[in-house]
Formats: sequence, structure tokens, C-alpha cells
Amino acid sequence: MPNTSHADAIARAVTRQFAHLPSKRKPSIRDNGDYEWIPLSGIVAEHHGVFTCLALATGMKCLPVARLESAVGNVLHDWHAEVLALRTFNRFVLDECLSLSRGDDSATNIVVFASDHTAPPFRIRPGVKLHMYCSEAPCGDASMELVMAAQHDATPWDDPSPADSPLPGRGHFSRLGIVRRKPARADAPPTASKSCSDKLALKQCTSLLCALTSLFVDPSDAYIHTLVLPASQFEPTACDRAFSATGRMAPVAAAAAGGCWSDGYAFRPFVVETTAERFGFSREVRAAAVDDLSVVSCSKAARPPSIVPCSVAAAWSVTSVDESIVGGVLQGRKPLDPRAASRMSRRQMWTAAAALTVALRALDEPTGRPVQPMDEPTYSQIKNGPLLAARRTVKAEVRRTALVGWVASRLDSDFGRHITA
Repeated sequence: MPNTSHADAIARAVTRQFAHLPSKRKPSIRDNGDYEWIPLSGIVAEHHGVFTCLALATGMKCLPVARLESAVGNVLHDWHAEVLALRTFNRFVLDECLSLSRGDDSATNIVVFASDHTAPPFRIRPGVKLHMYCSEAPCGDASMELVMAAQHDATPWDDPSPADSPLPGRGHFSRLGIVRRKPARADAPPTASKSCSDKLALKQCTSLLCALTSLFVDPSDAYIHTLVLPASQFEPTACDRAFSATGRMAPVAAAAAGGCWSDGYAFRPFVVETTAERFGFSREVRAAAVDDLSVVSCSKAARPPSIVPCSVAAAWSVTSVDESIVGGVLQGRKPLDPRAASRMSRRQMWTAAAALTVALRALDEPTGRPVQPMDEPTYSQIKNGPLLAARRTVKAEVRRTALVGWVASRLDSDFGRHITA
């Protein structure tokens, strides 16, 4: 089992940064004695032996498909910790690019101007490695063995009939290596969100950058180098199957080796390492605390405490993000209020990208290739623009050969950047 001080350093960078967040962004002990728990994920930069947490997030929920039409770019679709950490990292990158374009001081010096006028205007600083920490095994294929072991009856279920959903949640244990949807619970409203295992597998091909960020930053050096999991959350067979070139990503590895991808895209599988570091609000740690209370409790009449999911997600970046999120919007705001939009929402990310475009065009000495205008009528037109063609080709190839069954959602894409649109 891989277990290194390197992985511990990555995990500590995230957990120690989380410790500095205010208590309102952390799970609590409820009035009835129940202990809240939540997953934590973060993106860490390693440079000259120094590990810096760039972005982190907690969360475990996503938006039901029935609410996507009314989201109009203001509501997050998926705020599982892993996905929210990725979006927060992308917000950090856009913020850094904007600071550089305006001549302001950089928060980290992780993002730099590129010198290649045929590439995007920015790149990740040479020599920087990007790592990801997750306090829980990513939902989906990388955690199926752990889910099975946690059942009262861990016997794999029978093969489903053809009429069953092609994208199951947690069920149908015998179907391994497949794309799964969120949420895992069968009694929860269906969503269009794919599992974190599937999304991380795709990131091995498209980099950490989302579509908007990749318009400005070269993806070549923006891949996850190491994925760090607690030792108790690491199942070698599952991780190999979900992520590696010997598992379901084998067709992608062969295609990428053939040199058919362009614009800096490649199949760059991350290394999975384990850590002995424990996140104090993880399910495992909170469950142990509840078990200890149950043992020492003197009152047999009192209801023993249990562990329950925390409903408040948190997001933080080294630049500008410091949010509490409930229901995909800022805590305390009404979902349909545009002011409730997180800085990581589609509309706010588009707004940041538009500001960056203006700043770049004002430079005395423009750098990189010309940036795509951000004044298209709809978000979908931005994502389908010509400068994202190479990225779309990569995603289509991965979904056709490795992540079979992944159907991209077209919902919540036809909104305009301005609130009145």
C-alpha cells in the first residue's frame, strides 16, 4: 500500500488550511447530540519542496435534474467536495490571471504569462506540481468495494435487467468500471451529475482546468500529479479499475499515445498515494467519536448520538473565495436571487472570464493567442466556440471509448451573462 511522507504533506496542507476557516463553515454537534460529518477535498501546489493549499471545499450534495432549468447559471449543479474544490481551483486561476493582466501582485506566483503566441496567454509555472487530497474515496467506481464492504450483506447484487437505469448510483455492485450518477441513494431525486470517480477520470485527459479557464491557460502543466486518500479509503483494485491505463481508461491511453490530441491535451494518469493524516470531521473520525461516547455513556435511557451529514458546504481559495453554500447557492440567500450565486457558479465564472478578456486586450504587449470574445448571447455558445474544439474532441473520445454511457447534460446552458438576459 503506497504511504509516503509526500502524501502526508499534501494532506496536511489542506487539513491545516481548513482548520483556519471560521466555525460556521465547519460541521457541528447538533442540539440532540448528533455529530455532523462532511468530506473535504483540496488542490495543493508543490514547488521547491513547499506545499501550498490553493483551494479547498467541503460538501456532499448536488442539484436535482428537475431544478436545472431554473438554475440559469446561478446555482451550482454539483457541490460534492471534489467537484467544488475543482471549481474553486479554477476560480483561483482566473483570479490570478486577472491580477497579472492588471499588473497587480499575484497571491502565489503559481500562474505566469506564457511566451508562446500560439498558445493561451497563461500557463502554470514550470516546476510546479499540482496534487489533490480527498478525505473520502471518490463516489462511484473508485469506492464500490468500500460501499459493498459496508453493507450488511456485501454479496454483489445480480446483474440488472436491460430496463434498469444505465447510470446507477450505488446499486448493482456486480457492474464495475461503469459510469455512475449522483446521488448514490436510490430514494433521492435523480440528477444529471456523474460520480466523482468519473469526473476525476476525465480530468486525467482534460486537466484540472474547466472549459472557460482553458481558454486562457495552457492545460499542459495543469494535470493532477498525485491523488491522496486516507489509507482506510484506498482500495487498490477499485482505483486501478477507475483511473489507470490498465483499467477502464486503457482505450484512452492507447488513443492518446497515438498523438491524435492537440492543444496540450494528453492522458496523464495521476498516482494514488495514501496518508495517515486524519481529517477531524470525516465520517470515520466522527463515527469513532460517537462510538466512544456510546461506550462511556451512563444513561441507558438517552438516545445514543449518531453521525449525520452536514448540510453546509464550504469553499475557500488563496485568492478571493470564502463561502458557505447551501442548496447550491450562498447560505442565507434565496435560490432564485441572482445575488445568491457562488463565485464558482457558471454565470460568475463567465463574468470573471469576461473581465479577464477586457484586461488582456488592454495590455500594451498582448501575450498568447487572441482570446475568445466573451460577449456571445448564451453560455452554450461560449462552450461550443472554436477555441474549445480540441477540448471537446478529447472529451468525446473519452466518453466514446472509456467512460461509456456518459451523456453530457445540455440543461442550464442557454442563459445570458447579464441578469436581464
